[in-house]
Amino acid sequence: MLNILARASLSRLTDPLGAVLVRLGLSPNAVTVLGTVLAGAAALWFFPRGQLFPGTVLVTVFLLFDLLDGAMARAGGAASRFGAVLDASCDRLVDGVLFGSLVWWALVVDGDRTLGLGLLIGMVCAQVISYVKARAEANGLHVGAGLAERAERFIMLLVGTGLHGLGVPYVLDIAVWLLAALTAFTVVQRLVSVHEPQQS
Repeated sequence: MLNILARASLSRLTDPLGAVLVRLGLSPNAVTVLGTVLAGAAALWFFPRGQLFPGTVLVTVFLLFDLLDGAMARAGGAASRFGAVLDASCDRLVDGVLFGSLVWWALVVDGDRTLGLGLLIGMVCAQVISYVKARAEANGLHVGAGLAERAERFIMLLVGTGLHGLGVPYVLDIAVWLLAALTAFTVVQRLVSVHEPQQS
């Protein structure tokens, strides 16, 4: 739901900017790759060092590139099946790097095994949520919306890391374990939504 609402609202801002970038000669695929590289680099540089607040700010900014590439594709009529595959692949890379860098910080740097476990659960479930959708759609099956989709996952995780970086206690633990529970639920939710049409 947040994916739909956020994109509908932000498209009013991103569509004009996307048109400008197209006129400058940039391609949506180039912006997709650039956003992935920058978001991944920010996560790998800041989070393992325990610099959670600046890392959160930069990762959030670079994640907005995910909105720009779609706006550029609409403005330039350059949407393609390869672009969709590239975008989805880059999304999975960013997800993995973001969670992985936080897992490293929690387990190796901070020595918090409980937090590290919660992050690992969230990382695995986030990948499975996306895989179920992709696999089901490849087989012509309908997949219902999930409770914890990508936008919701990032909001919970990045709010937690940002506030933790500012010194707010317990908020990251709450965010991580809430995320772990919701992503696990969403895996089951999506599998059920794929299974139900086959029973009708």
